[in-house]
Amino acid sequence: MYAVVRRYEGVTDPAEAGRRVDEGFVPLLRQVPGFVAYYWVDSGAGVMVSTSVFEDQAGAEESIKRAADFVRDNLASLLPNPPQVTAGPVVAAG
Repeated sequence: MYAVVRRYEGVTDPAEAGRRVDEGFVPLLRQVPGFVAYYWVDSGAGVMVSTSVFEDQAGAEESIKRAADFVRDNLASLLPNPPQVTAGPVVAAG
C-alpha cells in the first residue's frame, strides 16, 4: 500500500471545506484504481489534514493530481495556501 498525507493551513471555513470534499472530492477519489481509504480531518486552528491510501504508488500519484485540480477548481477560496504533501509506502498498519 501507498499513502499520501496533505496538510492545509489557513483554512478559512473548515465546515464548508469538509462539505465540499465529502460531496465532490471523495466520489472522484473512489474512482481512482487501487483506492483503499480516504480521511479528511479538521485539526482545529485553521488546519485540515487529508490521508489517502491506495494499493500502489500509481493510484497515490493520481490522487495528488486530482486533489490539486479539485482544490484549484472548487476550494481555492477556502484553502488559500498550498498543502504540505508527504507520500510513501505504508510500512505498518493496524
